Amino acid sequence: MREEGDGVKLDRILKEGYKGTRCVESGGPEPGVGCAGRGIITSIGLLENLGAYTEDLDYVFYDVLGDVVCGGFAMPIREGKAKEIYIVASGEMMALYAANNIAKGVKRYAKTGGVRIGGIICNSRNVDRELDLLRAFSKELGTKLLYYVPRDNIVQHAEINRKTVIEYKPDSSQANEYRNLAQAIIDNQDFTIPTPMDQERLEEILFEFGLMNINDDYKI
Repeated sequence: MREEGDGVKLDRILKEGYKGTRCVESGGPEPGVGCAGRGIITSIGLLENLGAYTEDLDYVFYDVLGDVVCGGFAMPIREGKAKEIYIVASGEMMALYAANNIAKGVKRYAKTGGVRIGGIICNSRNVDRELDLLRAFSKELGTKLLYYVPRDNIVQHAEINRKTVIEYKPDSSQANEYRNLAQAIIDNQDFTIPTPMDQERLEEILFEFGLMNINDDYKI
């Protein structure tokens, strides 16, 4: 989007993908320069001005970085552009640390922006006790594990072919997982203000499920 300049036309940046899905890649700042969060809100504003948000749209999804420093996810929330938040995480330590920080940001803007968390989506990495850990983590945050997406190498194959899994292998089990995830989001009516953990409680949960060793010198 940035490369199109000030005189950009909607048809230059909005592309129709599989099954009529409308897609926009906003890009980001040059490496080491600028703020991704500011770029996101600028992109949304531009799409509004160009008339991208038409009445025939069923859903609008923003796939943004969970950047708690620059505000990649916080900008759309603060500006009232997003209402339902789904945090994608795995059962890895740093993923849960980031997810907990995202919950802190959602809580900060919950009252002013009306945003609520709809649940955690596990993008599995096949680590030990991953499902149990994500369930416990979600409960501690005051939300739920909305869906568990198993790991499958077909995702990598689809990416190489520049397709979604559903387009690449529509009859595969992984394609059905994504269909079920979509239905879970459609059916979801359980939205909450998260209750993020302090550092001590987060480490307790990680230790309980074997992600930290009591003799580890490393602290998150």
